[in-house]
Amino acid sequence: MNDREFNGIMNRAIEAEAEASEFYRDVAGRINDPAVKQLFADFANEEYEHKKQLEEIKSKEIYDFNFNGAQDFKVSESVDLPRLSTKMKPLDAIALAMKKEAEAIKTYSQLAAFTRDPGKQKIYSELAEMEQEHKARMEALYTNTAFPEVW
Repeated sequence: MNDREFNGIMNRAIEAEAEASEFYRDVAGRINDPAVKQLFADFANEEYEHKKQLEEIKSKEIYDFNFNGAQDFKVSESVDLPRLSTKMKPLDAIALAMKKEAEAIKTYSQLAAFTRDPGKQKIYSELAEMEQEHKARMEALYTNTAFPEVW
């Protein structure tokens, strides 16, 4: 993998984080419920922090970076995608966010599987791990909200 390819991958990942942050911020601006509005604002901030992290990796040309990832409890896979609405309940807002993270993981994992270049495979796999960390936090939040009796 050359510098141009690395920069292209990182630019697309940075753009995806910016789009996710913008999506959550836009939704937060349309929501009526203050708790849900705050959830989406928090999600937007987390995506913005991911964007900054990736920008730093790109600017320092760190080809070999690692994210910890997290165990996948597959909570999002057992939840239907809620319809976006200005009157969303907190649980639905979290479910929507979980589903968006699961889609990002799937995209990066597929990109890793489709390339023969080991360097690109590593980067796409690490980006999937980054999204897995976020999905795991969303799933924990969902579980704690949906089933408060467990904690």
